[in-house]
Amino acid sequence: MNHLRRLRALRRQMKQRGIESLLLSHLPDVRYLCGFTGSNAFLAVTTKRAVMFTDGRYIVQAKAETSAARVVIAPKSARDEACRWLAASGVKHCAFDPESTTIAGLAHYRDALGPGHRGFFQPLAEPLLTGLRLVKDEDELLLMKRAALLGVELWNELLPQLKPGVPETTVAALLEHSARVRGAEGMSFETIVAGGARSALPHGRATTRGLPRKGFLTLDFGVILKGYCSDMTRTVFLGQPTRRERFTYDAVREAQMAAVAAVKPGVSCGDIDDAARSVLRKAGLADYFSHSTGHGVGLEIHEAPRIAADQSQPLLPGMVVTIEPGVYLAGQFGVRIEDMVAVTQQGGQVLTPASTAWTQL
Repeated sequence: MNHLRRLRALRRQMKQRGIESLLLSHLPDVRYLCGFTGSNAFLAVTTKRAVMFTDGRYIVQAKAETSAARVVIAPKSARDEACRWLAASGVKHCAFDPESTTIAGLAHYRDALGPGHRGFFQPLAEPLLTGLRLVKDEDELLLMKRAALLGVELWNELLPQLKPGVPETTVAALLEHSARVRGAEGMSFETIVAGGARSALPHGRATTRGLPRKGFLTLDFGVILKGYCSDMTRTVFLGQPTRRERFTYDAVREAQMAAVAAVKPGVSCGDIDDAARSVLRKAGLADYFSHSTGHGVGLEIHEAPRIAADQSQPLLPGMVVTIEPGVYLAGQFGVRIEDMVAVTQQGGQVLTPASTAWTQL
């Protein structure tokens, strides 16, 4: 990872907005800029220097992982040490991201300096790192493709084990164990396994209920490889479907394919959402699509951009988004199909190429 290049890009943004220093506490932002993966970190950035503050648990790890920034191991509070360093660096003000800094956190910043530095910390008008992390570089795209393909391998391996009566928690355990064995650092989020009427729950966490003898089964999962997340959803059917169940699945699949096909540079996120929603509208199912069509993915499972109605953000080459329309009929059944898609100069590249064709077990 070229962390120095990322810090240079950040400083260009700071210069354009007249920001002389910045204190970052959101761990994915810290990792993005300097590589450190510990659980306690504060990155102080000025026009010429970058210093990463952490605590004594990370003496070895911080020096091994951190690049493009000097490491300081604070004897007590890394946060307070970072604040004091910034105040002593000669800058008049320090910006912070109000989206990741709590009111209590800001109070701690101010307490570290005392009353003589009133007004030193100023909130950013809009986040700086969100825009930088929006477009993935080649290193990030390579890691995300690997994570996505691992997810596909896990899905193909799991399919033959999906049988009526197998507890949802067992399905999740089989998937997660295999992910770890294959090198994943962990799961991107709590694995969703929802069978039968529970498939109508968009975020149906795995329970001890057995898979149905007849009905849909939705699995939504992702893995983390070297910090980067994957995300995919597949819905399969156990037993013999009704016409309505098959019709609903086909409509969701068509909506998903239409949205994927619409992914191109310059197309707005709102237009991608509409590509999926319009298919479901024609099928009379749009009222049962209760969430946005997708979201960005990267070091976090939910990042910018948001693929939703009225979102004017245009797609740019290097963005990675999910496309995941769904239909949920409460108390009956639900269907969702999700792929990760990388925006290229030519269009969209599906990173999770597991089949979405009707699958009946």
